[in-house]
Amino acid sequence: MARFDINNIPDNEEDIDFSDIEERYQLSFEEGFDNIVVVDNIPLVDETKEEKLIQFLRKIFKNVGEIRDKHFTMPKAVNEKGKLMSKGFMFIEFETAEQATLAVKLIDGFKMDKSHTLAVNRFTDVEKYSAVEEDFHAPPEEEFIEKEHLKSWLADEMGRDQMVIYRHNEVQVLWNMQKEQPQIAHNKPHWTETYVQWSPLGSYLTTFHAQGVALWGGESWKKIIRFVHPGVKLIDYSPNERFLVTWSNEPIVVPEENNDGPFGPEDEGNQIVIWDVKSGALLRTFPSLAPQAPNGRSTVSWPVFKWSPSERYFARVTPGSQISVYEAPSMGLLNKKSIKIDGVVDFEWAPSSGADKSGKPKDDMLAYWTPEVDNQPARVTLLNIPSQDIVRTKNLFNVNDCKLHWQNQGDFLCVKVDRHTKNKKVTYSNLEIFRVREKDIPVEVVEVKESILAFAWEPKGERFAIITTSDPNFTSATPGSTTLKTSASFYYLDKGKGKDTLQSFKVIKTLTGKSCNTIFWSPKGRNVVLATLRSQTVWDLEFYDLDFEPLESAAAKVPTGGEKDPAAYLQLLSSGEHYGVTDIEWDPSGRFVATSASVWRHTMENGYQIWDFKGQMLYKENLEKFKQLVWRPRPKTLLSKDQIKNIRKNLREYSSRFDEQDMESSSLVSSAERQRRRTLLQEWSDWRKRVEADLASDRAAAGQQVAAAPADDEEAEEVDEWIEEVIDEKEEIVA
Repeated sequence: MARFDINNIPDNEEDIDFSDIEERYQLSFEEGFDNIVVVDNIPLVDETKEEKLIQFLRKIFKNVGEIRDKHFTMPKAVNEKGKLMSKGFMFIEFETAEQATLAVKLIDGFKMDKSHTLAVNRFTDVEKYSAVEEDFHAPPEEEFIEKEHLKSWLADEMGRDQMVIYRHNEVQVLWNMQKEQPQIAHNKPHWTETYVQWSPLGSYLTTFHAQGVALWGGESWKKIIRFVHPGVKLIDYSPNERFLVTWSNEPIVVPEENNDGPFGPEDEGNQIVIWDVKSGALLRTFPSLAPQAPNGRSTVSWPVFKWSPSERYFARVTPGSQISVYEAPSMGLLNKKSIKIDGVVDFEWAPSSGADKSGKPKDDMLAYWTPEVDNQPARVTLLNIPSQDIVRTKNLFNVNDCKLHWQNQGDFLCVKVDRHTKNKKVTYSNLEIFRVREKDIPVEVVEVKESILAFAWEPKGERFAIITTSDPNFTSATPGSTTLKTSASFYYLDKGKGKDTLQSFKVIKTLTGKSCNTIFWSPKGRNVVLATLRSQTVWDLEFYDLDFEPLESAAAKVPTGGEKDPAAYLQLLSSGEHYGVTDIEWDPSGRFVATSASVWRHTMENGYQIWDFKGQMLYKENLEKFKQLVWRPRPKTLLSKDQIKNIRKNLREYSSRFDEQDMESSSLVSSAERQRRRTLLQEWSDWRKRVEADLASDRAAAGQQVAAAPADDEEAEEVDEWIEEVIDEKEEIVA
C-alpha cells in the first residue's frame, strides 16, 4: 500500500497515487448493480412524449417486480436538428437482483409494437462482457450432478401404473399389482394437510400446506420446488405442466416490514397466483372476482383461468360482459384489451389446435355461448385466437341453459341445450353437434326430448353416451341426492356410402330401466362404465364393450344394405356393486378401474376396489378414514400411428409374453408365501424347544422327574392345505 511521504510530495494531482484508496473502496459490479437492467430498442421520443413512454414501460415491467422511485432513467442527446431526443435505451432499477433476473427472462424479446422489440440485459452483464479478455481461458469443469428423472416410473419393466392413496394422515404411492396387495413405492405420514393432486402428465405430486404447495417427484420422491401462497385451497396446471395456478380464499396480505415473501404491494388483496413451475417465479396475481352467494359467502367456479392446448394463452370470463385472454409467459392481455361480449355466460377451449400443411401451429379456438336477451336469440360462437376471427355461429331458441362438451381431439363440439316450451311449463334437452374439421363446420341437431343428466364423448372416437330421465323427481339438485329412473343411450357417426351421403349421428342402442347417473369412458375408448354414484340406496356398476365381437355369425347381423349392425357389438360384460361408492377413475392404460368410498362423503365401509376393464373385481381393501385414490397420469405416447398399428397386429405375441410374466409373478408370490410359512413354523419350533429345555432344567432344579423328550424317529412332513370356498355363484343367459 502506498504511504504518505512529506519529503516526496507530487508536483501535480495526476501524480498522486490513489491505488490504496481505490483498492479499499472498490465497488464490485457483480455485487452493486445486479438489480439494474438495460432496456434497448425503445422508441425515440422527445421531452414531450418521454413521460408517456415511461408510463407505458412501467405497465410492461409492473408484474416483474417493484421499480425504485426515480430509477427509470432514459439518456438523451441533441440530434442533428438541435432537438433533445432519447437514445433508444434506458436503465431500470428494481428492488432486488432476483426481480432484475426475472425481467430479463420474461420481458426480453417482448414486442411493444410492429417496429420495436425490447432487448433486456442486466447492467452487470454489459460491463462484464465489455471487459472480456481477447485470449480464451477454459473455465474449470464443474462436477456433474445427475438429477433424478421425473418420468422414471415409466421405465417399469412390468408396465405397471402407480396410484396415490391418502388415508388418515398418511399418503402412499403404490404400484398396482392387479390381484395382489399393491406394492409401496413411497409412503410418508403427514405428507399433506388437505389432499393431493397429480400434474397432468404425472411428473409432479402436489401436496397442500398452510403456507402453500410443494411439488415432489423423481425416484426418491424429493421435494422439487415449493410455492408460497398462504391458505391455498385449489390449484390448476397448464396442459404441459409449465405453469401453475393457485387460489386461496384468503386475500394476499403483504407485511410492511420484513417482507421476505414473493408478493409486492401490487399483489395486495389478490387471491389467484400464476407461477412458472420450473423456475418457481411468480408471474402475476389476479383478484378472484367471485360472485356472492345468498349466504354472503363467495363462490368460485374452478378453474377460473382456462388454458389453451398450446399453453400460449389462458382466459377467464366475466359473466355478462367479456372474456379476457392473456398471453403466456408475459401475462399481458391479448391486444391489450378484453373481448367485449354482451351476456356471455361460459366458454371452453378446443382441446387441440393442430397444424397446417407446413407444420405451423394453427390458431387456438374457443367456443362461448350467450343467452336470450330481449328479442335476441341465444347463440353459440366459435372464435379463433389470437386473430379473434369468428369461425361459426349458431342461433338457439327457447334456451334455459347450455353446456359445452369438446371431443378430446377437437373434432367435434357438442352443445347440450336445456330448452323449454313456449309456455315454459315443460323442459327438455337436445344436442347441437358441430363437426369442426369439416368445411363450413356443419351443425347437426340430435333430438332427445328428455332431460339429459350426463354426456360424455368417447376418447379418440366418434361415439358418445348420454344418460336421460323423465322421472318427475328430477330437479336441478346434485345428481345422486335422489335415485332416479334413467335410460342410457349410445350414439355413433353413421358415415353412409358415397361422397354425397350425409353423415349423421344415430342411436346404437338405448338401455332403459336403469338408475345410473354418471358415465366413465376408458381413456383408450371402446369400454365404458355406467355407475350410480353418491346414492343412499343404489351403488350399481355396469361394464360395457362397444366393440365386442358377437358370437353369432357376421352374416346373421348384416342387414340388406351390407353394413354391420353397431348394436350387435354393444355388450354388457359384467355388473357389480360397491357399497357406498363415491368416486370412480380409470387408470391411464385403460386396463383397470378404481372405485372408492371416501370418508369425505360418508363413514360407511370406506376403502377402495380394483376392477379390470371386463368388470371382474381383482382386489378390495377396506381402510379406516380412507380419503382419496388417484391414478398417476401418463404423458402422451411417443409411438407413431404405424408403430401402434404394428403392435396391434402382433398383439398375440406381446400378450403371450405378458401372460408368462404374470404366471412368473404369481409363482414368485406363491413361493414367497410358502417361504413365509416355513419361517413362521421354524420360529415356532425353535421357541417350543427353548421353552421345553427351560422347563426341564427348572424341574431338575426342583427335584422333580423330567419327562422324556419325544423321539424324532421320523421327519415331520410339512403339508400346505389350500381351502377353496365358493362365495357366490350366478348364472346369466346372454341373449
